[in-house]
Formats: sequence, structure tokens, C-alpha cells
Amino acid sequence: MLNEFKDFIAKGNVMDMAVGIIIGAAFTAIVTSLVGDLINPIIGLATGGVDFVNNYAVLSGDVAEGASLEAARETGASVFAYGAFIMAVINFLIIAWVVFMLVKSVNRVKDAAAKEEEAAPEAPKGPTTEELLAEIRDALKAQS
Repeated sequence: MLNEFKDFIAKGNVMDMAVGIIIGAAFTAIVTSLVGDLINPIIGLATGGVDFVNNYAVLSGDVAEGASLEAARETGASVFAYGAFIMAVINFLIIAWVVFMLVKSVNRVKDAAAKEEEAAPEAPKGPTTEELLAEIRDALKAQS
């Protein structure tokens, strides 16, 4: 069983997947910063500084008027946090768009590299092993 596990780990697909997960985790930090630090402030400016996260409806419990969502949750009130959901959807759409653009760029680079390979003329190939052996055989026959 240990040998089977070693064979499984040694396969290229598993290593490729591990590298993809590690790079994906690092990329998540970049995209999260892009959304939180650059795009959300622009959305805030476009909406007049409205922060959707603090939009909620109190289902039950006592919450002070104008309290933040966090403060409302701390009081133990049951809240319908539709603003946080709206921001999660907006963040998802932004992240999906960034990933789409990244994949589109990578595919464009791959396509360009594939076209270059197709356009490159093949180098002349030397004789095959069989041709060399036949040549050696014929030369030995000629000497005898």
C-alpha cells in the first residue's frame, strides 16, 4: 500500500494540483486586496458612500437605531443581513471577472505560443537508427 501511495504522489497530476492550490491561495490574497482596497472604495464613491454591509432588517430583538450589523449581532438580535449578502455577491462577481480576465490572458499567451510552434519550420532530421545500422551492414559487406 505504501508503494501505491508513492506512485500516486509521484504522478505529475498530483504535483501540478498541489502547485495550483498553493498559487491559488496566494492569488486569493491579491484578489481580496484588489476587491477590498481598490474596487469597493470606488463602488462606495459611486453609491454616495453607502456601505451595503450594514444594511439589515431586525427580525426579532432590540437593536438601537442606526447600529452597525456587528453591534446588532452582539445584542443577540435576529437580523436579516441582506447588505452583507449583496456585498458578498458583488465581491464574487468582481473576483469571477478578475479570474476570467486572467484565464483569458493566459489562454491568449498559450495560443500565441502554439502558433509560433506551428509556424516554426522543422529542423532537418538526421538518419534513423535503422538507417545507420543498414549503412554499417552494407559497409561491412562491401569490405568482405
